[in-house]
Amino acid sequence: MKRFFADLHIHIGRTKSGKPVKITGSKTLTLSNILHAAKNQKGIDIVGIIDCHSPEVIEEMEDLIAEGKLKELADGGLLYEEKTLLMMGSELEIYDLSCKGPIHVLCFFPKLEIMKEFSEWLKRHLKNINLSSQRIYATGRDLQKQVKTLGGLFIPAHVFTPFKSLFGKGVERSLAEVFDPDLIDAIELGLSSNIEMADQLSELHRYTYISNSDAHSLQKIAREYQAIQLDHLSYLEFEKAIKRKDGREIIANFGLNPRLGKYYRTTCANCFTSIEKGMIECPSCGSIKFTKGVSERIKELADAKQFPERPPYIHQVPLDFIPGLGPKTFQKLLSRFGTEMKIIHEATFEQLLEVIPEKTAQLILKAREGSLNFNAGGGGKYGTVSE
Repeated sequence: MKRFFADLHIHIGRTKSGKPVKITGSKTLTLSNILHAAKNQKGIDIVGIIDCHSPEVIEEMEDLIAEGKLKELADGGLLYEEKTLLMMGSELEIYDLSCKGPIHVLCFFPKLEIMKEFSEWLKRHLKNINLSSQRIYATGRDLQKQVKTLGGLFIPAHVFTPFKSLFGKGVERSLAEVFDPDLIDAIELGLSSNIEMADQLSELHRYTYISNSDAHSLQKIAREYQAIQLDHLSYLEFEKAIKRKDGREIIANFGLNPRLGKYYRTTCANCFTSIEKGMIECPSCGSIKFTKGVSERIKELADAKQFPERPPYIHQVPLDFIPGLGPKTFQKLLSRFGTEMKIIHEATFEQLLEVIPEKTAQLILKAREGSLNFNAGGGGKYGTVSE
């Protein structure tokens, strides 16, 4: 068995021809750029691109196969330049009479022909098949059934985020209100929560947790990811891992300390002042509109008395959060160590000192050890590292 790093929630900003897919995504976030960055800069072995239903993205995958850069594997997935596995996915938004949504979900498929079939099915249920994260005019359970009919994987996305998630709006109190629990393959945690927080909900104990970047730019790829134990790279091997079969499994989740997430604490929706429990108006501006933090929402839902064994959740601090580590310093580190994974996980203190000042090197080591302090984020603003 081997260890692989995986980030399974990456958007495409623009197609090869320059047309938008994820409108809020960077123009440089193209399929080819994602695959190149994952392989040569990030050190990520498995990338889940969740806009593969878009017809132009399908065309680009077919072009890369014709060029010999992508190869379709017998047991699923596409291999990029013999090194990086592309997991073909689709992010969709559910908002129907069975829920108060909107709720985002991820769907993954093993073969390009199956993704094309799913895309054709989606055309009957979406207003714009070309764009990412579109509202699907079908129930959550109907979508699940279609995904399973095609042999796909179904994963509710960033389930605690205040907007566009299963638990975030403060309405749903159980996933069974929206989905068939038996047709869920894993749960994506989101940037403002971790395993300890999610396991406060007993109904989630049966599921594998995944932690992903939800990247809207190349820089944000691998700000959250997981280490997975597989025999080799393929869709089937990944499926076995999230179902914990045949020795395949997720062996560690790497995610932001929840305090660095944009929605950890409750804040005023107007001025971002921290709001404490029991407050009915903002002490700074008088607004009565608040953005409820993930930490408070989970406390509302918590019911667990016992907790399952899980792989370790390692609080990871992306390099762009490290004070004093600007673009020039970052490029020096990449030139020396090759990929971000090697900088974050493998470079020794002495090796780092060859490239960067002692204070910055110490912060990288403290991030690796989990000993940094943070100013909590909320209301859409990221937290910060407290030096």
